[in-house]
Amino acid sequence: MTSLPEPVTLTSGLTAEVEADRWVPGAVQLLVDGTPQSHVNLSDPSELFFEYVRRIGHVIDLFKPAGQPISALHLGGGAFTLPRYVEATRPGSRQQVIELEGALVDLVRAAAPLPKRASIRVRRGDAREVVGKLPDGMRGAMDLIVVDIFAGARTPAHVSSIEFYESLRPFLSSGGVIVVNAADGSGLPFVRGQAATLARLFTSTVAIAEPQVLKGRRFGNVVFVASDTDLETLDWLPRLLAGGPHPARMLVGREFKDLVRGSVPVTDATAVDSPEPARELFGRA
Repeated sequence: MTSLPEPVTLTSGLTAEVEADRWVPGAVQLLVDGTPQSHVNLSDPSELFFEYVRRIGHVIDLFKPAGQPISALHLGGGAFTLPRYVEATRPGSRQQVIELEGALVDLVRAAAPLPKRASIRVRRGDAREVVGKLPDGMRGAMDLIVVDIFAGARTPAHVSSIEFYESLRPFLSSGGVIVVNAADGSGLPFVRGQAATLARLFTSTVAIAEPQVLKGRRFGNVVFVASDTDLETLDWLPRLLAGGPHPARMLVGREFKDLVRGSVPVTDATAVDSPEPARELFGRA
């Protein structure tokens, strides 16, 4: 692998850097303020490393017939792991990525260029602001919307509210799904708020994570899948857990309602940033 670019300072004041994966030849990892944000195997973009990203990958694999191109909108770019995955597994897909940090986009493109054949357009700016300016032709056309927005290790409040998700809903195609990555710890207050918010807007929502995370016993990522289609009637839903990572649990139906119970949808007036993980979680001093 050629030498990697120097770290850059983001508008937030945090430092972003790309480092080689010492264990996987040809793979790189993006870190922001020391927190691992993305991992990409440039030799095989269909290989996903982080647990929650693999769960999202299973949704991408199953919600449409294998290999069929899709239209996708990704909010949060990172190292473009999932856009690369979609292109590798569903060639010919048309994708749009919204990423706030222009310096991050330039860093990643220098360290790990996107495939030249891929139809991946990157729009720079705040996700909520850029969504409000997307062309009308995208409305009702997105098979997949992925919300994976972090400033360092936290999801900003303004992209966690019901008003934010309402702005995304018009872009979903019939049968389309929105996938949200939410990180939380003890008691899951942020995750429960996101669950209540998505449940208010969409016909059906499920939550997938490692069992101890869903019990609020340790910090981790919860992946939500929401749609205006009744997910429980779809034959691919039970297969989501089969591919791992294990252990895994999916909350659906009554169990999902139990997760929501006692929580109310998050509004712009009540939204807060997601909690910051303990620094030692990622080996930071």
